Amino acid sequence: MHQAISNIIIVGGGTAGWITAGILAAEHNTDNGKLLTTPKLNITLIESPDIPPIGVGEGTWPSMRNTLTKIGISETQFIIECDASFKQGSRFINWHSELSAPHTPNNANDYLHPFSLPFAHQEIDLAPFWLAHQEEVSFALAVSSQDQLTQLGLAPKSISTPEYHFHNNYGYHLDAGKFSQLLMKHCTEKLGVNYISDHVVGINEHTNGDIKSVQCTQSGSVSGDLFVDCSGLKSLLLGKHYQEPFLSQKSVLFNDSALAIQIPYPEENSPIASCTLSTAQESGWIWDIGLPTRKGVGYVYSSEHASDQEAEKALLDYIGKDAYKRAKTEIRKLEIAPGYHQKCWRNNCIAIGMAAGFIEPLEASALALVEWSATTLAQQLPPNRASMELIATRVNNRYVQHWQQIIDFLKLHYVLSSRNNTPYWRDHQQTSSIPDSLQSQLEFWHYQVPCSQDIDHKDPLFPAASFQYVLYGMGFQTQKPTCIKPSMLQQAQTMFVENQKRTRSLSQTLPSNRELLDKVKQFGFPTL
Repeated sequence: MHQAISNIIIVGGGTAGWITAGILAAEHNTDNGKLLTTPKLNITLIESPDIPPIGVGEGTWPSMRNTLTKIGISETQFIIECDASFKQGSRFINWHSELSAPHTPNNANDYLHPFSLPFAHQEIDLAPFWLAHQEEVSFALAVSSQDQLTQLGLAPKSISTPEYHFHNNYGYHLDAGKFSQLLMKHCTEKLGVNYISDHVVGINEHTNGDIKSVQCTQSGSVSGDLFVDCSGLKSLLLGKHYQEPFLSQKSVLFNDSALAIQIPYPEENSPIASCTLSTAQESGWIWDIGLPTRKGVGYVYSSEHASDQEAEKALLDYIGKDAYKRAKTEIRKLEIAPGYHQKCWRNNCIAIGMAAGFIEPLEASALALVEWSATTLAQQLPPNRASMELIATRVNNRYVQHWQQIIDFLKLHYVLSSRNNTPYWRDHQQTSSIPDSLQSQLEFWHYQVPCSQDIDHKDPLFPAASFQYVLYGMGFQTQKPTCIKPSMLQQAQTMFVENQKRTRSLSQTLPSNRELLDKVKQFGFPTL
């Protein structure tokens, strides 16, 4: 019980497995980026040799920059080897209604949820002061430069900006298969992670229920002190072995299917969108992600509201016949079981990624949750088995809080919609499908803008600003403040003007997304 935790077995590769391996190794086995002479942990990753990557997780949050920095991968190398581009947020198209959107400037029916927090957010919350101008300017345009810059197709930085630094906050669009390969190479060659290509066919237990070892087809029994389940939807350890209860969220978020395809650009120098495009459809929504060499497009939908044939027609109508003829892949069907396991940590096993849970990729939360889980494990790694229960309880509690917030935040997008032309959208707006926690917040937000006090746990995945961007992008009405201090009003007006100046300046100096990516391949970013 008091023997040190030193032998960690990760079951499953992919992005989740290799990010976990990289963060653990960087945290415990390196010093200033160099592998210790005597590493603290022995980390082994076992990956099935014949399971192809799902390849849907092609959008990241800005947190990925911290992850890549920590594990020691150059941004220039990452962009080139992973066919990556810059993502500054998500633009939602036709979500408010089928045609125009009342209560929005010029009845605009699209809005951006940018990665940058509102201008001067550390000094003042601009949302209450924007309410008086909501018919004139969108919230995102008033408080952030990214709305206009993404519409212009501009990048978040210039070629002279050092690696991982920025003018505007950003994450990435990337090729998930290539990303996994880069991580595997880096972890095994630079971070000392052991790699076994084999099938896990059995699990051996201690008398207390802990996993003693996993049985592999070729490698035999592989023992460990702590096991990390990154086996994807199979959830071999947490789900199949421990039978940890699965909490389905299909009654809240209906989407359980996706059709995905990769299509080339019509021309070699076609613009690359610097945000994910999410376009509402009759029974779901279509993602459109721009990489340097191709686009990833897919339709996420509810099988109870649309057949596969209807979904395929909607997808083909979106991409067009000519684009489909040029497609690099056939349309692939993916099945989603929306929900999460009741706990992510059971005995000496923690599940990370889809082995713990999965939901539709509306706000690209999957990789962010992987990063949080892997970082939390690395920072709170139990010193021995005796302390594991305390840490597991703490992690499980935070895990549930994150999942509940993710579900509320994604559901928010549907609840606010005025679309009622199909059963799918009408069902989403039924009170019975809306979590009580979200219903109470929505009622409260009629009288006060979302703020950090509305979130009852530390370090939430979605800050209050994210709720502001979605609420007001969708035309939600909050009562205007009845009393505003003149000094604060003047400060807010100054900040609105400063944001406009900053937006104009950046729009005149930043390169397009494609121009910057071309320069990265030619020159690379400077390093500090």
